[in-house]
Amino acid sequence: MPDSPLSASPYEVLGVSATVTQEELRKAYRRKLRAAHPDTGGSEALFVAVQGAWAAVGTPEARAAYDRGRGVHETPHTWAPRSPHSPKTQARPQTRAYGHPGGFERERYLHLIREWVGRGEPIADPYAPELVRTAPHEIRHVLADAIAEETTARQLVSLGLGYTVWHDVDATSRSAASAGRVEKIDHVVLGPTGLFAVQSEDWATAVTTRRGDLVPKGEASGFERQPLHEIAGRARVLGKLARVKFTVAVVVLPDDDLDQGITVVGRARGISLVAARSSVLPHLLRTGVADTPRPDGNALFELRTRLQETVRFV
Repeated sequence: MPDSPLSASPYEVLGVSATVTQEELRKAYRRKLRAAHPDTGGSEALFVAVQGAWAAVGTPEARAAYDRGRGVHETPHTWAPRSPHSPKTQARPQTRAYGHPGGFERERYLHLIREWVGRGEPIADPYAPELVRTAPHEIRHVLADAIAEETTARQLVSLGLGYTVWHDVDATSRSAASAGRVEKIDHVVLGPTGLFAVQSEDWATAVTTRRGDLVPKGEASGFERQPLHEIAGRARVLGKLARVKFTVAVVVLPDDDLDQGITVVGRARGISLVAARSSVLPHLLRTGVADTPRPDGNALFELRTRLQETVRFV
């Protein structure tokens, strides 16, 4: 079962509907496997994807399990909300955290999925895999963003009492407000290594750096034109309101979507621009970025006070 709502289902990879017969599925697999093989002009990535799709639905038993929303090992799967607290860290001192990670995008998703299904139509489970898989890409992307934010939040609780985190922070500029748009910073993180604006993303494609920002290696619907500069701009909006200066803007992506764990892409008006894999984010926040200001104890207290007085949630 794919981790992201944006990931193609096995049926999509094989190019068939979920209602085909097992024999039609087998024929599609063989056809796709020949076309995807690197020796016949295909790619290794597609070849592996086709094999993975067949492993998920290639037998009647595996297919039945998958269609029930379970994996080939009968492991229950859901995209419903999970606790932001990591069970592995609950015995340790937790990071001070405020706000509801992923809450804004969850509300958007529920509104959009109900509108798509139809007004007045009851939905027993808005996160049922068979429903999510068939929803339009833009709706699945909203859900993927919510899940990405919740994943980051579970990483952040391990930072400890020296850090403070605010989730889903309103950073709407005047121009955005006049246009009726809401802009936010997914996670504001304050600690001894600096003040970070962190954005959690899932574009369902590998990403690289070019001209001081991030660009997709392939097709990516919903990809912002300059994601790092956009989050840095939102950090400046909030910084002006709170009379604080952000030191780092970070875009966090699934591990498979970045070639390196941490990449310092450049700087924008004194803010370091960084791309990071999800698994190494705590390390980045604990070690900081070279040549960026680090608050001492008194400054840290003052920054926390100003942010606590200013932050509003979306």
